[in-house]
Amino acid sequence: MPSLVFPPSPAAFDFRSDTITTPTPDMVEAMATASFGDDVFREDATTQALEARISAMLSHKAGLFVPSGTMSNQLAMRVHLLQPPHSVLCDFRAHLAQYEAGGVASLSGAMLQRVVPQNGRYLTVEDIQKAAFIDDGGVHSAPTRVISLENTLGGVITPLEEVRRIREFARKHGIKLHLDGARLWNVAVAGAGTLEEYGSLCDSVSVCFSKGLGAPIGSCLVGSEEFTKRARWVRQSIGGGMRQTGLIAAAALTALDQVYPKLSATHDIAKDLAQHFAGLGVKTTLPVDTSMVFLDIQGAGLQMSWLKEAATKRGVRFGSAGRIVVHHQIDPRAVQALKDTFSEVVDLKAKGFYKGGDGGDVGGYGGMARL
Repeated sequence: MPSLVFPPSPAAFDFRSDTITTPTPDMVEAMATASFGDDVFREDATTQALEARISAMLSHKAGLFVPSGTMSNQLAMRVHLLQPPHSVLCDFRAHLAQYEAGGVASLSGAMLQRVVPQNGRYLTVEDIQKAAFIDDGGVHSAPTRVISLENTLGGVITPLEEVRRIREFARKHGIKLHLDGARLWNVAVAGAGTLEEYGSLCDSVSVCFSKGLGAPIGSCLVGSEEFTKRARWVRQSIGGGMRQTGLIAAAALTALDQVYPKLSATHDIAKDLAQHFAGLGVKTTLPVDTSMVFLDIQGAGLQMSWLKEAATKRGVRFGSAGRIVVHHQIDPRAVQALKDTFSEVVDLKAKGFYKGGDGGDVGGYGGMARL
């Protein structure tokens, strides 16, 4: 194929999310040489190779390639939830609760139990014990049939031992355990546990290729062979069956080989940024375990409008309510530009330059109220 010249990624100065990365030249080359089988007929070799690799990495029997993490989570709920009344327990900030358009209710007829973690970071078995509706034969509650954990959530890691404790509780009460592991790659890279260790504790796991790994499209749902067989049927019923998926599966395989080993560098940058901001008096609202930083903008007496103006001058962007996500295509100059943005605003505020503001963004996608 002809040699392709790629300009710098437009994501290089964009800290809003790790989903805005662009395919690397190697990903595009892999897409051009991928198989072109029909995945609905289960005839695409590249897709099957990806599904087999992911299921093995997560200690499960089978995998299913899907267009998005939202679909992956919703398929898991639909397969696990057989007959209402039933409910799904999750963190109140979870993607499943906040960003999936009410799919648990509309697709599975289930109630969501949104639980606030008492430690402010991640759900514990004690949180779940207090909130779960155990099926005791009563008719007034919708029994908890699925516990859905998200790891990471807001960049914070749920420890492996805590997942073990939750697994024991779930097994005792006949509750399925699902893991939304969209950024589980970051958990493993941080040394908190292997993919296999986390995966083996859960009945189903969803992982995303278009977040930390930087592939353009796709997620994978893993579980038992029977679980995945039914998930494939449900996927087809909601329009998720795709044809020549080898094109996008090839990019995901390349991301696994080339980007996954480099994720630790994004963690280092995030922690360096958090340390810089702390030196300016801008604290984080959550521990910086991986590649995400959440800043207490209002607590520092700053306004998002001030920060956005200073950031725009430097061509750098970050998320609403002080959400910063470091990805593999961030340019070192962008890191310095972001530091300079905050340093300038803090300095100007101290000199009395700012006379007020509208408060800027306090919510929106990725805000603290809705991670």
